[in-house]
Amino acid sequence: MKMNNRHPASFRDPSGFVYEQNGIIYRFVDVEYKKHLEQLYSSGLYENLIKKLWILPVEQVPENHFAAPNWLATLQPQRIPFLNYAWEWSFDQLKDAALVTLDICKAALAKNMILKDATHFNIQFADGLPKHIDTLSFELYEEGTSWIAYRQFCECFLNPLLLAAYCNMETHKLLLAYPDGVSVGLTSKWLPFATKLNTHILLHVHVHAKYGKAGSQQSKAPEKKISKAAVLNILNSLTACISKLQLKEQSSTWNNYYNETILSDDYLQQKKTTVKSWMNELAYHSVCDYGANEGEFSKLCRSEALVVANDFDSNCINRLYQSCKNQKVRNILPLVVDLTQPSPAMGWENKEQPAFINRKQFDLSLALALIHHLVIGKNLSFEQTATFFAQRSNWLIIEFVPKDDPKVRQMLGTKKDIYATYDQASFEQAFAAEFTIVKQQPLQHSQRILYLMKKR
Repeated sequence: MKMNNRHPASFRDPSGFVYEQNGIIYRFVDVEYKKHLEQLYSSGLYENLIKKLWILPVEQVPENHFAAPNWLATLQPQRIPFLNYAWEWSFDQLKDAALVTLDICKAALAKNMILKDATHFNIQFADGLPKHIDTLSFELYEEGTSWIAYRQFCECFLNPLLLAAYCNMETHKLLLAYPDGVSVGLTSKWLPFATKLNTHILLHVHVHAKYGKAGSQQSKAPEKKISKAAVLNILNSLTACISKLQLKEQSSTWNNYYNETILSDDYLQQKKTTVKSWMNELAYHSVCDYGANEGEFSKLCRSEALVVANDFDSNCINRLYQSCKNQKVRNILPLVVDLTQPSPAMGWENKEQPAFINRKQFDLSLALALIHHLVIGKNLSFEQTATFFAQRSNWLIIEFVPKDDPKVRQMLGTKKDIYATYDQASFEQAFAAEFTIVKQQPLQHSQRILYLMKKR
């Protein structure tokens, strides 16, 4: 039975797989998962998790698209607006993903079920919230058994969060380097000695690392039986540990970008008014805000439009995520992405997780206070940037920042000026090859110019 439409990321679980049929995503469920699926629904667990917004909704449909004899059910999950991965999440996004994973596991345990895996790959941010997406991760709990996914959870969630909180390592970079999670051995080695005085960290990291190292030199002993109450205590201990973790206060040039004196309030207000006015004239359902900073302009987009707000500064994105969370803004997805080093295709044959720039065609791109960082900061040409934006969306709102702008002079203070063609005429000529310039607006108290462009 050949299944050419099977999703390239779905091959590890014998209980079922994800596939696409006529543009719709489905999950095939094997008969071997029968008792687990029945418990998931009959116990009320699924309904409870849906009410709490902790999992992605799925609908059972009657079709057996492969006429397979081992077919049990076909599930149709709600489509994820924009795929996102842990190496694009800020600290608090990873923290909330960890906590919801633990909450789900505790809710499952109360219904005599457990999560058989606890990887960050099972979480997607959708509608502003971290949601579990793998229905087949739930299995019946067997009395006396430990949580089989404990080590995986620590490697994927706890350890990167600890290293960020105590060692100023960025979680998205850690998980890009270690996509399957950071080992307890490395974590124990890198954490400061003082963390051994924290009961939770001592238990879940340092003792675990020491025990694992000693155990690797011995024959495996029979696994000791553990009560359900003890499993719950472990889950509660992990929750208590992670809930208290916070990043140390950090600032950068970028998270004060619009508060600095060289950029006046009049400039910012006119820029907001112009961008908002232009967007109101457009029919759009999706926006990619490149170099979004803390989301000043992402928040101007229509509330019903999907907005992917990305920036290389993880502190800015973390603050945007916190702001959206506090204000219950559901349509903005903040992601940590360096546009000149965007998330690559990952996984087996580079097909499991698609590259950031290939996941979606957007209706509108925003590139505000960005062009000088790409051309002068990263030595890209106007032609390269114009082609990039033309391949990503139909409409573009972009800000030209001239060479005598204080920000550009600041950048050129640390490098040789080799940018003889960095001027407005060259900018317009390069972008005119890909776009029609529909409108332009000089911004007061600056020499910056906003452009509204439509792809040719």
